[in-house]
Amino acid sequence: MTLQTIPLDQLTVSPLNVRKNGAKDCADLVTSIRAIGLLQPLLVRPAEDSFEVVAGQRRLNALRLLAEEGEPEPIPCLVMRDGDEAAAIEASLAENIERLPMDEIDQYKAFTKLVSEGRGTEEIAASFGITERMVNQRLALGRLYSPILTAYRKGDLHARDIRILTMATPKQQKAWWALMKAEEAYVPTGQRLKDWLFGGAHIPVGNALFDVESSGLAVVSDLFGEEAYFADSLAFWKHQNEVIARMMADYQGAGWAEVIVMDIGAYFATWDHRKTPKKDRGKVYITCSSQGEIAAHEGYLTNAEANRREKAKGGEQPTEKPELTKPAQNYVDLHRHAAVRADMLGQTGLALRLIAAHMIAGSDLWRVEVEPQAAAKPQIADSLAANLGQQAMDTEREAIQTLIAIPEEDYIYRPDITQVYVRLTELGEDDVLRILTFLMAETLSMHSPLIDALGEEMGTDMRQHWQPDQTFFDLIRDKQVLSAMVGEYAGADAAAGNASSTAKTQRAILTACLDGTRTPADPNWSPRYMAFPMGSYREIACDEAADKIAA
Repeated sequence: MTLQTIPLDQLTVSPLNVRKNGAKDCADLVTSIRAIGLLQPLLVRPAEDSFEVVAGQRRLNALRLLAEEGEPEPIPCLVMRDGDEAAAIEASLAENIERLPMDEIDQYKAFTKLVSEGRGTEEIAASFGITERMVNQRLALGRLYSPILTAYRKGDLHARDIRILTMATPKQQKAWWALMKAEEAYVPTGQRLKDWLFGGAHIPVGNALFDVESSGLAVVSDLFGEEAYFADSLAFWKHQNEVIARMMADYQGAGWAEVIVMDIGAYFATWDHRKTPKKDRGKVYITCSSQGEIAAHEGYLTNAEANRREKAKGGEQPTEKPELTKPAQNYVDLHRHAAVRADMLGQTGLALRLIAAHMIAGSDLWRVEVEPQAAAKPQIADSLAANLGQQAMDTEREAIQTLIAIPEEDYIYRPDITQVYVRLTELGEDDVLRILTFLMAETLSMHSPLIDALGEEMGTDMRQHWQPDQTFFDLIRDKQVLSAMVGEYAGADAAAGNASSTAKTQRAILTACLDGTRTPADPNWSPRYMAFPMGSYREIACDEAADKIAA
């Protein structure tokens, strides 16, 4: 059998299913699946153009009812071999008579025990024939405040509210449970519970990491309670971010490999991370709830990164997530390529030597073809057109076409070779060298490592050819890189005051420096990616942290 996900509309009840009565009585399953998902996949076998459900008819009916509430998702199914009717009947009997499914609390306890024994979520999912998402859903129950978990198992709480509470902080869970136990208190449930947890704009004074009295911030007291709130949440975050910036510096100075400040409201999923001590280059994740509560999760790696490291120890080459996305790398490559080609135009001796190197070693372009300069997005193509180096190449191309006197429809590289030869014999040496230099620039591969070497040798200054634009900032996705750029372009104060701000907010600061609505700290700023050789924000951040440790 194989585990597959199958659209709901491709599932029908098999005539071999042994359950003939009671299949429509599935109200309990509807509630359970709505809250925590489908635990046990359906057992199916292939039909002509669909799949027949051999075991799981009640679950199928429950899923159809849930599909009426929203867009149905593909259903996890165990697919049997086609044509084995005896095995299908036997499997249906085992499913409906002999197998007694555990409730979700028992599942949580079983999965937690397996995790403590070193089993990963992927391995657990494969063992039980379910998805990793389902395993993570059960493990999330372990974060619940113990009295809440007990009340749910007794049937005193709605499954919908339990699902929402798994995303709450321990402090919020205890506060919610206190409301449940208090007489005549308002207890938020359903959507109101989610708003209560994540959507409140009133930030309790107790969550401030700074001296509230000396900050001068206005505070509003609850006349019917003991809590006080900040009147201006934006002013609160300005002070809170400054403290977070100091926390980051302290952790880096203490030798942690990396400190990651998550977006406000972002949830730190412990089951997606593995505990990793400082000595093994573990990281620190700082979370900021929408109500201003700050928590530092020390010594973690994502499961994916931990797996990459284990593979590296075993001799396998790790695949590290690139610092730039493919479109961003494409943008940087295009602009650097255009600048180096333009700087080659006056370097005839260098061009001749490059031609010899290409003839000896070859390249992916040495068929005298134009570098295609493929832009990943239309916005990148528009940005490249404004590059002064690109414009210089366009002007020179027109001059070379006139010099060689080849009809425009033949272009430079597809005319009759004899015609070109005769024309070149009529030209002086300077004109021939000019043509060779242009041809070398025109056929220089954008992906060649020579781009770095040539730019460094010629002293190519990207600021002579390119200026930062909105397209460049929109393509940067790494939040830590954006934060570093804010520090360079807008200044250190702007970076410290927005340490936990979203990538969108950090881009807005960079754009403000670009359009003049904010005075940049360095008007002639150019990102490290545009340097020769190309720089990296991650490498420099690691070097700075190492210097602090050594000091």
